[in-house]
Amino acid sequence: MAKVFDSMSPEHIAFIQAQKMFFVGSAAAEGHVNISPKGYDSFRILSPNQVAYLDLTGSGNETSAHLQESNRMTYMFIALEGKPLILRLYGDGQIILPDDPAWEQYAHLFDLYPGYRQIIVSNIHRVQTSCGYGIPFYEYEGERDTLIDWAENKGEEKLEQYRKQKNSTTIDGIITPIGQKLADIQ
Repeated sequence: MAKVFDSMSPEHIAFIQAQKMFFVGSAAAEGHVNISPKGYDSFRILSPNQVAYLDLTGSGNETSAHLQESNRMTYMFIALEGKPLILRLYGDGQIILPDDPAWEQYAHLFDLYPGYRQIIVSNIHRVQTSCGYGIPFYEYEGERDTLIDWAENKGEEKLEQYRKQKNSTTIDGIITPIGQKLADIQ
């Protein structure tokens, strides 16, 4: 039932753009595998073999650290409405922090929601679809305001403190790019 492609077709791109949520999977050579759900209008298709997403401040920063070590990641999109389908994008990932020279090249592609922390750009080498017959139907009601409200209420100074405390190392003790930047400053 699975089909494999070298790049995203126009049909794949249309499917991805219609989804309200996606998942990002990453892992270091050892330790925990991480799967993160992502929402908001935070995903962009740059070409049939390149994508990017705006990563917002959260309780961890696993993907960012994993990419430094293994540089492999998977995106997954699932049809919760309409025709069943699961679509995975396999590729690498480049972390772009706001002070990175490449930031402006990508930041203009996104609405910079309060609490943004980095952009992940991925070169895709494999696209795989599968049936999705076991995925239930869900009706989209809208985005939750909680994360955006939380970031706005914290403000940039407290967000920076939060990132230092919660986003500098992974659950396995791997230092993230945010943690490395802090170490370089000290």
